[in-house]
Amino acid sequence: MRRLLCVHVLLCCLSMAHPFCPSQCTCVFHGRTDGTGTRSVLCNDPDMSDIPVNVPVDTVKLRIEKTAIRRIPTEAFYYLVDLRYLWITYNSITSVDTASFYNLKVLHELRLDGNMIAIFPWESLKEMPRLRTLDLHNNRLTNVPTEAIPYLLNITYLDLSSNKFSTLPSDLMDIWPPFNGLPVSTNASQKVVLGLQDNPWFCDCKISKLIEMSKMADTPVVLMDLFLTCAGPENLAGVLFQRAELDNCVKPSVMTSATKITSPLGSNVLLRCDATGFPTPTLYWAKSDGSPVNNTVQESPGDGIRWSIMSLHGIVYKDAGNYSCKAKNVAGNAEATISLSVAGTFSTTIPPPRPGTGTGPTSLGTTFIPPTDITSSPFVTSTVLPRTSTVSAVPRKPKTTPSSGLQKGSLKQTKSQQGGNGRKLAADEKSKKSDASKSVKDLKIVEETADSAVLLWTADGLPNEAPLTVVYSPYGEDDSKRTVETNAGSGKVLLDGLSSGMRYSVCLFAKGSAAGKDPCIDFYTLDNIEDDGQNQLFMIISGIACALVLPLIALLIYKILALYCKGSSTELDEEELEKESYVKFETISMKQRTMNSHPTELWARRPTHESERMLLCSRSSIDSQMTYKSDSSRSEYLC
Repeated sequence: MRRLLCVHVLLCCLSMAHPFCPSQCTCVFHGRTDGTGTRSVLCNDPDMSDIPVNVPVDTVKLRIEKTAIRRIPTEAFYYLVDLRYLWITYNSITSVDTASFYNLKVLHELRLDGNMIAIFPWESLKEMPRLRTLDLHNNRLTNVPTEAIPYLLNITYLDLSSNKFSTLPSDLMDIWPPFNGLPVSTNASQKVVLGLQDNPWFCDCKISKLIEMSKMADTPVVLMDLFLTCAGPENLAGVLFQRAELDNCVKPSVMTSATKITSPLGSNVLLRCDATGFPTPTLYWAKSDGSPVNNTVQESPGDGIRWSIMSLHGIVYKDAGNYSCKAKNVAGNAEATISLSVAGTFSTTIPPPRPGTGTGPTSLGTTFIPPTDITSSPFVTSTVLPRTSTVSAVPRKPKTTPSSGLQKGSLKQTKSQQGGNGRKLAADEKSKKSDASKSVKDLKIVEETADSAVLLWTADGLPNEAPLTVVYSPYGEDDSKRTVETNAGSGKVLLDGLSSGMRYSVCLFAKGSAAGKDPCIDFYTLDNIEDDGQNQLFMIISGIACALVLPLIALLIYKILALYCKGSSTELDEEELEKESYVKFETISMKQRTMNSHPTELWARRPTHESERMLLCSRSSIDSQMTYKSDSSRSEYLC
């Protein structure tokens, strides 16, 4: 009884499962003791011409083999969310849509071998993020595009054998170690299996990596067939990869002039790299974020050699970072990195009140810290070049400043205390100030921008540690002065926080200098280029619009006036014609004429003027003469 019950339950399950299995397929459920299992479907009917659409949704493995199917449509397996193995082998498939494998998120294995596929949609691989096995053996493929390389990064089994490949992208081998820089792995589970046999390979520099790989004894890449042969060129036809020797195929090698550079703020930097290889590699620069660099120059002095120089003008903090020089040819690629640091920081502090200044407000002082480590090299330069529009230094008497006020106050106090000796000391102090002022010269402004400028000077006769004070403010505005403390040996200082398009005054005060003897110059900051460019662009567009619209408006007004004048003249002409008309023709009621009918009943029934009657009489007389007269006809003269 128990056995009969089990057989009954099994038959019920089979009867329920049968309607969900395609009629031309076989569905098998592999159960486990815990009640779970997997379902596989096999469709191998030779008369099947379309991909089945009623496959059970819990199918894990689907095999479609030896059928007459010629095309895989879009989203053919959309509802099979648990599908892990898809074999569509030895059919007649020639076309695969881009979205054929949409929603196969857990697919591990895709086999399409034994078909007639000439173009494979490589971008469809992004719909299968867990795909590890891709079998395209025995098809009609001719190339793997460079755009397909990112979709092959996770593939560990790739079979391209028995197709029509003659070459591969030079970057394709870089996705497998050791060609992408990864160390050789000793774990067999991490090896990549690659099938490339039975293809008409053209052995040149484009597949030099593949030829080198076939000669290596221990690599993470395992070739299905080690005896790959060349089909061309003629001198290598039939030669094994392991014995093929390619002439003049050298992977690029890159060398930079320095690996780490520190340069001061606002300076100009030149970075250089040299590359060798054959064919002659091409060079290009890129920042650490991947953005390309345009201000570069490169030259090839001979075959297999190329150098490139990248220039950075007036560097700022955002220019700091890593710059990569990349070289590439068909034999491979290489790169080298240069790290650029920008030296020089600014800190704003409030100095304590000086003796004798009282409790009044103190001015803010900005301190410039010069760079302490600048790497020099024959191929790396860091310079600050003066512009041609430098304002020449013209000494002038500065207006009252806090420092000069302090000095005057201290001199008065000294004179009042010491008397005659004080006058002698003041004279000596004045002579020293004059000598000190003469030692600071050649004051000039370079590298001016919309919000900053660099001040240069020459300090002859002063020690490098001698303190200097730079005071600058908008021209004629003494209330908004700003100071920068530096030393004579630095030779330059950055003036920041300026406004664009304004005139500024800057003075350099040395310790012990006399009032009125310190050098000062005036300079202008640059206008905002972007705003000017926008304004110029707006003016140009407005001028073009006016030039186009004004003639159209004038033409429109002319047309309106012409139509108005034409309408008025038409009305006048109609009135004049109406007045000059001899006859106003009206509807004529033709009745059957009788002998007793009056002649006026046959024509217009209205009173007519004399001129009109004469015209009607003459017209009737002419017409009546042309009419055939019978005996019964009467005269048609109406007058």
